[in-house]
Amino acid sequence: MIKSLLIANRGEIAIRICRTAKRMGIKTYVIRTVKEPNAVYLDFADQVLDFPETDGTTPEFLDIDNLVKLAVDNKIQALHPGYGYLSENAEFAQKCTDAGVKFVGPPAKLIKDMGDKIIAKEIAAKNGVPMLQGSEGSVKDVKEGVKIAKKIGYPVIIKAASGGGGRGMRIVHKQSEMERMFHAASSEAQSAFGDPSVFIEKYLENPKHIEFQVVADAHGNVVHLGERECSVQRKHQKLLEEAPSSGIDAVLRNKMARVAVKLAKGAGYESLGTVEFLLDKNKNFYFMEMNTRIQVEHPITEAITGLDLVELQLRIASGEKLPIKQSDVKLDGWAIECRINAEDVQADFTPSMGTIKQLRLPQGDNIRIDTGIVPGSEITPWFDSMIAKLIVHGKDRKQAIERALSALERFHIKGVKTSIPFCKAVLHNEAFRSGDFDTSFIETKLESLVYREPDEELMAAMLALYQYTHETVPDVGPETGIDPWVLNRRIRNL
Repeated sequence: MIKSLLIANRGEIAIRICRTAKRMGIKTYVIRTVKEPNAVYLDFADQVLDFPETDGTTPEFLDIDNLVKLAVDNKIQALHPGYGYLSENAEFAQKCTDAGVKFVGPPAKLIKDMGDKIIAKEIAAKNGVPMLQGSEGSVKDVKEGVKIAKKIGYPVIIKAASGGGGRGMRIVHKQSEMERMFHAASSEAQSAFGDPSVFIEKYLENPKHIEFQVVADAHGNVVHLGERECSVQRKHQKLLEEAPSSGIDAVLRNKMARVAVKLAKGAGYESLGTVEFLLDKNKNFYFMEMNTRIQVEHPITEAITGLDLVELQLRIASGEKLPIKQSDVKLDGWAIECRINAEDVQADFTPSMGTIKQLRLPQGDNIRIDTGIVPGSEITPWFDSMIAKLIVHGKDRKQAIERALSALERFHIKGVKTSIPFCKAVLHNEAFRSGDFDTSFIETKLESLVYREPDEELMAAMLALYQYTHETVPDVGPETGIDPWVLNRRIRNL
């Protein structure tokens, strides 16, 4: 068994990993950064390491060489990357291995293969996994893109070959959009992942997003832990998840699960992983991608299976065989996770910065809160806007929804705006409660909650007013970090 563990992450996931590791008798180390010198997660580890002084060009949790050096210099046996950051970076995993540090996750080659969407699709095809029509590899230019789109029919989606999280993706509805969208997707892919390669596939309009949790050891054993429903999302970012999904029955669940397990076995997979599918209205499902890390939404799987997924990761990383067989996995009840983000939903989910002045968390036997904040915590622009996760468990979906609503009513945060009102709106919505929703849910059912971009005439009038009352006029747009609706509210308050 691993005896010491460096957690190369922060916030709630660092705390969550610490708790399981310490229960298993593993000494835990976390990293203090100058951006969060008094962060809550620092109190949960056995030892805190200060990140070395650098020129600041590379964010701390993306600095591969210094992270590996911290582990080596402190004689730490293993490193857990959490999610995000370098958790799916094959170079990081390889450098850990080369330095004699156990990377808690799949081997570097598996991360590389499954992280490259083109290679992953090739592996899926070899194992008979259903896929949408598309290019056989990366698309070299716009001309080739047009040719492929004509063959499979519009709409199509252009996707980054590397990375994920909604970056480097553009939907093309007609040929006249191809050139603009192709260059935009490729440019964003280069900026986000250092790789401009993109591929094209048929765009499935308004599907459900269903993912299956799989876990595999180094001895060839693979089991699945059921599915999660992840269709409540904006710009491909998940906001609320549940397990299981109301959109599939037992027969379809078994069919999709067998495919997920077959893919993992065919790839020679090892560790925790998530196979993601798109499900159309006719109950046809198609492989989308495989995530080679623990997911943000893993607690809802833990709630309905009674398993500790981080413990499974650590045992597999220690070389142990899976302690469970497929017949041991029983899905019990229903679980819902609400992501509590420091965001102004009515300003198109603009991040909300500030200090947590008051915090009151709901409590109960069927409630779990994963968070890294306390009163006095600073919410800064340096890190992701998610500040807590609310997980509730019920005997069925109806009870889980009611328990989630009750918990949200007792969840109070002052000092920043949060997505709590948004989560309430989702849970009250009739389409959501009926289970009749897909990835277009926010745009079609909750459009009144989220402002749209103002038109050019309105912006011109707003800027003229701002110029009249101020010496300078700020640039506005996503590249400047100034949201038009934030400026709109500022002007209206003059």
